[in-house]
Amino acid sequence: MQIEDVLLKLAKDSIKSEFDETTYLDTSLKTQFPILNELAASFVTINLDNKLRGCVGSLVAHKTLFDDIIHNAKAAAFNDLRFNRLSYEEFQNIEIEISILTPPQELIYTDLDDLKQKLIPNKHGVILEIGGKRATFLPHVWEQLPTFEAFISQLCKKAGLDPTNLPTYPKIQIYEAEKIKES
Repeated sequence: MQIEDVLLKLAKDSIKSEFDETTYLDTSLKTQFPILNELAASFVTINLDNKLRGCVGSLVAHKTLFDDIIHNAKAAAFNDLRFNRLSYEEFQNIEIEISILTPPQELIYTDLDDLKQKLIPNKHGVILEIGGKRATFLPHVWEQLPTFEAFISQLCKKAGLDPTNLPTYPKIQIYEAEKIKES
C-alpha cells in the first residue's frame, strides 16, 4: 500500500467512524509509515458530485500528520460552517483530496505588479492577512481563478475585505502543497 492510499483511507475512515463506531483507525500505520509521526500541516477537501462539500485544514504544522488528517477530515465533513453536516448518504459518494503543505514563507513585495510577478499560479498557495483578517487559497484554487486579479480579489473577499478599498498592502505568505486525490 502506498502512503497516498494510506492517507486517503485514514481520512475516509475518520469520517466513517462518526457514522459507524466500529470503524477502526489503524494506529499501526504509524509504525509502517514513519511520515505519519512527523509534524505536518494538511488540508482535507471533500467533493460531492464534483462540487466542494467541505474543506478544512491547518496552515502551520502543530500535530502529527496522522492526527492532522483525522482532525481535518472530520472537521471538513461536520464542522465547515459553509455546509450542513455531511450525511451518511452523502458520505457514500464523496471524493477526498488531501493537500500536505510546506511551511508558509512571507513574500516581500513592493506593489501589486511586483506581487503579480512573484506569485506562481498553480504552484503557490497564498495566505493574505491585513488588519486582523486572514484567508488562504490552496494552490489548486488557481484552476478556478486563473488570473492574478480574480485570485487576489476573491481571496480578499474570503477574508472579509473589500478588494477595491484596502487600507494598505496585505501581508502575503506563500506555500506549496502536495495534492493527493482519489483516482
